[in-house]
Amino acid sequence: MTATSTAESTAGSAAGVSAPRRTSWLLTVILTGQFMAILDVSIVNVASPVIRSDLGTSGSGLQMIISGYTIAYAMLLITGARLGGRYGGRRLFLYGLAGFTAASLACGLAASAGQLIAFRLLQGAGAALMVPQVLSMIQTNFEGTARARALSLYATVISGAAVVGQVLGGVLVSADLYGTAWRPVFLVNVPIGLGLLALGARLLPADGPLRHRPLDLPGLVTLSLAVSLLVVPLVLGHDQDWPLWGWVAMAASVAFAGVFVLAERRAAAPLVPARVLRAPGVVTSALAVFGVMATYGGFLFTLALHLQGRLGDSPLRAGLTFIPGAVAFAVTSLNWRRVPERLQRRMIVVSYGVTALGYLGLALAFGGGGHGQPFLTVTLAVIGFGLGGAFSPVLAVALSHVAPEDAPDASGLFVMMAQLGQVVGVATFGTLYLSVGSMTGTGVALAVTALATGACALPLLRR
Repeated sequence: MTATSTAESTAGSAAGVSAPRRTSWLLTVILTGQFMAILDVSIVNVASPVIRSDLGTSGSGLQMIISGYTIAYAMLLITGARLGGRYGGRRLFLYGLAGFTAASLACGLAASAGQLIAFRLLQGAGAALMVPQVLSMIQTNFEGTARARALSLYATVISGAAVVGQVLGGVLVSADLYGTAWRPVFLVNVPIGLGLLALGARLLPADGPLRHRPLDLPGLVTLSLAVSLLVVPLVLGHDQDWPLWGWVAMAASVAFAGVFVLAERRAAAPLVPARVLRAPGVVTSALAVFGVMATYGGFLFTLALHLQGRLGDSPLRAGLTFIPGAVAFAVTSLNWRRVPERLQRRMIVVSYGVTALGYLGLALAFGGGGHGQPFLTVTLAVIGFGLGGAFSPVLAVALSHVAPEDAPDASGLFVMMAQLGQVVGVATFGTLYLSVGSMTGTGVALAVTALATGACALPLLRR
């Protein structure tokens, strides 16, 4: 990629741009890349019926079109983080963005289901190279309140992209621009990606000193196998009525995870160094991130199913329903720093309690059938406030104790925990909803999980 290589020698050519403007451009570029990666998880769901009829794909083929992106993305996140630490976050972000953009174009032009599945896997691989560098560059380019603000924007992007994906997908598919049907849900990434590549090559700061540690290929292979053996059956299991191979794969995932842990203790350059895991609050925060993203992913998935399936809403109307929660999430994420510092750790635990109350409200809102308005709107806002008050502060607390040189490893850990949390949440709560056919029981299960996650975060109060 010549634009990237030439830019490395001219990364400082933005010297005429003031430092605050450079950091603003940095956030704009990397968070827009993050936004596109999250958007592509949800935007394709809305287009799936049209894709199936247009390409004549089978149910399992359609599932791979939807989920292949997530599978490749989750499996390669740690690899992307380690490569960023070895070769530079700026370089890997631009490489990943270029791959993601090219794969998006290929998806939009795909002529068969097989081609679309292959290009979706490549799109997920590009996202896995790009996304870990976002948190890493925030950690290495921002300090103090500026870092907390950047993390707040990061959390807002994650929450907003999932909702925007459903709304935008509904708009694009309904518009059927020039008879292109589902193709714009992929092609929309192309002009944005090209613009980001041009801006990134010009304005992203040069990478600092790189640590040319060994890649620990045995660790990468073992962890990738553990993650893929967990994610694939979780993603495909329900549609295939939980076949035997899925249970065998998940059992094998546990075994590979154990092998990975044992091997990492002896590795010369482990994927996640012990000093990162020993940093105050890192393990606790990683578990809290997993829990909060599991409930968030399960909440988005099951409520969308209920609105579009049981209540017959259009994809656009269903997407618009989520807006109060997304706005509340954004408001809390962007303003939690106003809380006195001595109370911020307590706020994290309280926020999980608020989230649990919101999920209980969700169960009550649909208890009598119908859309449950206006109580549903209030309930979604409560959920958004709770999630926003938990996610950003947890990341800020954990990363405040991680040295800048360990930022790629910590970033890979947290991004992987967030992504795995979403996958597990969708599979677990999605299966529960499809089994009981009611948001009431699902809402109660989400509330219990939120409370359990809050309990996991209690050790943060002692630090």
